Amino acid sequence: MANHLCDALLRQASHRPEAIFATDADGRIQTLGELAEGAARMAGVLRGFGVSPGERVAVQVEKSLSALELYLGTVMAGGLFLPLNTAYTETELSYFLNDATPRVFVCDPTKREMLRAAATQAGTQTLLTLDRRGQGTLTHAQAQAAPMVFPVPRGPDDMAAILYTSGTTGRSKGAMLSHHALLSNSRTLADLWRFTESDVLVHALPIFHTHGLFVASNVALLSGASLIFLPGFDADAILEAMPNATTMMGVPTFYTRLLADPRLTRDRAASMRLFISGSAPLLAETHRDWERRTGHRILERYGMTETNMNTSNPYDGERRPGTVGFALPDVELRIMGEDGVEMPTGETGMIEVRGPNVFSGYWRMPEKTAEELRPDGWFITGDLGRVDTDGYITIVGRAKDLIISGGFNIYPKEVESLIDDLPGVLESAVIGVPHPDFGEAVVAIVVADGSADLTGSELLAGIAGDLARFKHPKKVIFVDALPRNTMGKVQKAALRKAHAGLFDG
Repeated sequence: MANHLCDALLRQASHRPEAIFATDADGRIQTLGELAEGAARMAGVLRGFGVSPGERVAVQVEKSLSALELYLGTVMAGGLFLPLNTAYTETELSYFLNDATPRVFVCDPTKREMLRAAATQAGTQTLLTLDRRGQGTLTHAQAQAAPMVFPVPRGPDDMAAILYTSGTTGRSKGAMLSHHALLSNSRTLADLWRFTESDVLVHALPIFHTHGLFVASNVALLSGASLIFLPGFDADAILEAMPNATTMMGVPTFYTRLLADPRLTRDRAASMRLFISGSAPLLAETHRDWERRTGHRILERYGMTETNMNTSNPYDGERRPGTVGFALPDVELRIMGEDGVEMPTGETGMIEVRGPNVFSGYWRMPEKTAEELRPDGWFITGDLGRVDTDGYITIVGRAKDLIISGGFNIYPKEVESLIDDLPGVLESAVIGVPHPDFGEAVVAIVVADGSADLTGSELLAGIAGDLARFKHPKKVIFVDALPRNTMGKVQKAALRKAHAGLFDG
């Protein structure tokens, strides 16, 4: 039996080993053959440290080509790849490690000593390091390892990765993604977006996230496209790369920041054929401004950690601002009412999806899986939306008050719990409000208990050590009381409305 995902992702490497796969920010050029060799040696390292089929390899490292080799090597060795946001604190990482119990944990060399105790407590057998330049104890071991000649056999239904998401309870959930879920979705996108070996993709996304890893990287590998592999968003680097590229994937923040740069012109974008946006809603104004400046219409799509991509605006045809296009060819989508009956065209309800892209369940959480994944395969997304008479899908809200800031998911309950535990705080409500750069900004509405003179800066300092930077509130507003309905529930919709213009102008 073949290794379903790995064999497909590395097929281009076997046919075109000398073809360029990526050029990184330091000017290092990697061929497809070198990538495959590096992945095989990574698999050899993991096998040497006892990784067997189904075991987890947790990774919190800066973006590098070596990190991509580690992803492929994990799949090749039959393991489950578990990428973790580089902004997560020690407290947050302790939860993930204890929940996933990885056999191997790879972290940045600067964090090794800080995270050693958390890894040991979680039962992790091996702690390795990897920095942004691809150096560390992992690559030292990789250089000494014998490459894995034959990937560990894994079928379509075997798990390839776990990506953590969260619920409004604040407890993170590990979405289990199969070989078939990842491969089928990437193949669909490569075909739908017309990717070929002639494409050069500007890759400035993180690779601990679905967008940068399972969309951008997988699509490039399947199609034979090459990458301009940047460590993150940098307007100078992206604008310099653009004349030598054909495509770019980004979050709305990328596009708003590039529009603020006068160097973005039609001439600079002349070689580009496609700009793709996702991970957060793109303002219609951004669509219009981008087309006016570059002559290109951004293609917006919709996905989730649990499903990868579900919908896309068309490659040919109208890319309609404010919508996420149509369901992908192999994905079913429906809008359901609270009574369990499908809503008529134009009416708003809960978005549910079904298809080969849907995850297999939440890691060690059968009850939560049963709540959100129906026996017949329909996944309850938690997003509210509608479908118009032309079939275009619009996301109108999130049932669980999820905040998406700069493309990253932030769950209010997690932030509220930390704020509420601070001395001088009676209670809090965390909301997302429109922000011209980040899409949404985190705002904390706080009721003090009168026991201390608490300032916003003191409050932020009090939670900083336990919360990733991107989750920090950008504003703290003190109020006498939170608005509630007759059942005592905090009215977050009213708070969002009251503070909607906070970042205007």
